[in-house]
Amino acid sequence: MAHDEPAASGAPTKLVIKNIGLMLSGDIAAPILDADAIVAIDGRITQIGRAKDIDMEGATTLVDANGVTLSPGLIDSHVHPVAGDWTPRQNQLGWIDSTLHGGVTTMVSAGEVHTPGRPRDIVGLKAMAITAQRTFSAFRASGVKVHAGAPVIEPGMEEHDFKELADAGVRYLGEVGLGGVKDGATARKMVAWARKYGINSTIHTGGPSIPGSGLIDKDVVLEADTDVIGHINGGHTALPDDQIVCLCEGCKRGLELVHNGNERAALLTLRTARELGQLSRVILGTDGPAGSGVQPLGIIRMVSMLSSLGGVPAEIAFCFATGNTAKMRALDCGLIEVGRAADFVFMDRAQHSAGKTLLESVQLGDLPGVGMTIIDGIVRSQRSRNTPPAEKIPSIVKG
Repeated sequence: MAHDEPAASGAPTKLVIKNIGLMLSGDIAAPILDADAIVAIDGRITQIGRAKDIDMEGATTLVDANGVTLSPGLIDSHVHPVAGDWTPRQNQLGWIDSTLHGGVTTMVSAGEVHTPGRPRDIVGLKAMAITAQRTFSAFRASGVKVHAGAPVIEPGMEEHDFKELADAGVRYLGEVGLGGVKDGATARKMVAWARKYGINSTIHTGGPSIPGSGLIDKDVVLEADTDVIGHINGGHTALPDDQIVCLCEGCKRGLELVHNGNERAALLTLRTARELGQLSRVILGTDGPAGSGVQPLGIIRMVSMLSSLGGVPAEIAFCFATGNTAKMRALDCGLIEVGRAADFVFMDRAQHSAGKTLLESVQLGDLPGVGMTIIDGIVRSQRSRNTPPAEKIPSIVKG
């Protein structure tokens, strides 16, 4: 597949997908849809239902799902991009394309913090954020949507700085605590300014991740009141159990579980959220690229781990990586609903899995096989080069 955004032809497009074996909605309240077909026009979902009841004529692209599962494209709520499909953290090319082969179609930056010589002055950090927002909007590696341009707040920022950022198109803050602002009171003031102008926020939680970062404990997290508690299971080092439970109980903000964190702490968070009846707060990220590398299968590994070891039905665990994140991060994807972006991943049980179905295999701890991804109604990848081979894969009939 090409490593950039295909040129628009200007002609209307109609995607039709038929013979879907199982349709996952991404909606934790109703995770499975009674449907076997879907239609999207110009990259937006227009019809969902049974093939006999919807207009499937005139397709410019026709995909036969061949009985596999269709899910909203997976979302990675926590990445650290820098430039295009290259990360200086590991000096690796193609990490975004590789993650697409793990079913991820959308990424949200938690800060471009691995940029060599990252500026810490206010003019510089704003310039870098706006540049990242512009470059990742203009160049989509393999079609993946990377919502970048996430400034890390520094002392001395004022309300007008956040207005300027928002006016320029910045929608997310990088992890609070990775810059010079590490106290709850200052963070809370700046987070409130960001929220006033529609900027979504997250915070570093736990011990230092790299030299220069520091401990952010429960008191700072609660006082800062960011929209998402970033890597509540540590990135990498988690807070003590009682602090994690206190964070779950002490606010209603997003509980982000990451691959590059403490898995036991992730399961504790999941268990606590379930006991509170608040699984809708759980979202997933990788926290990569990082010192531990790039994790192309990090999101589906988290889905499988949380389902198999956390006792959560697989269809619910997939919501953590789709609809929950979409709602928490104000994204137009992540749910199979009319009007949403036509971003999909096709999966089936891995060959020779002990599970008899996709959902059963995931609940047993196996990774699914990805057979195809679609972003904005356009096929972006076919059989994954990274997942175990799927039992069945969809086929392109036309287009």
